[in-house]
Amino acid sequence: MLWDLDTELYRRTWAPTLESAAGQLGLRILGPFEVRHVGDLDDAFTSMKEARAQAVLVSAASVIAPNAKLIGELGIRHRLPIMSAFKEFPQAGTLISYGPNIAAIYQRAAAFVGKILAGSKPSDLPVENPTTYDLVINLKTANALGLMIPLTLQAQADEVIE
Repeated sequence: MLWDLDTELYRRTWAPTLESAAGQLGLRILGPFEVRHVGDLDDAFTSMKEARAQAVLVSAASVIAPNAKLIGELGIRHRLPIMSAFKEFPQAGTLISYGPNIAAIYQRAAAFVGKILAGSKPSDLPVENPTTYDLVINLKTANALGLMIPLTLQAQADEVIE
């Protein structure tokens, strides 16, 4: 887990879900490997390799998100496939993403703003979860890592980068 937020936030929110899912799959979560500055990224990847990480899940906050291209390059250099929740990551060079479609979330937010401006009380409006998710696969990165992505998974993808 490559992380650029508060460690306590990770322990309270992400860790329990990740540990539960990992246990069901017979996997072990390493980290989080924390970065506070872009200069920390190379050391974090070196530490992940030394810890024998086999893949990386990235958060997407202040350090990681604007450095998706560098993270993709480091993933290839260190032979670590990288997954994220946002399509901008594989578009910048990481392996794969699956997560909410941000444009659709913004469209729904605009509809809520319209309702509020028309007089609705925010507390009367329902809370909504995302309804549109994107699966994006970067085959150039998969090839650089020596990975074969099954055609069945490629067929399900919203975007395949070749």
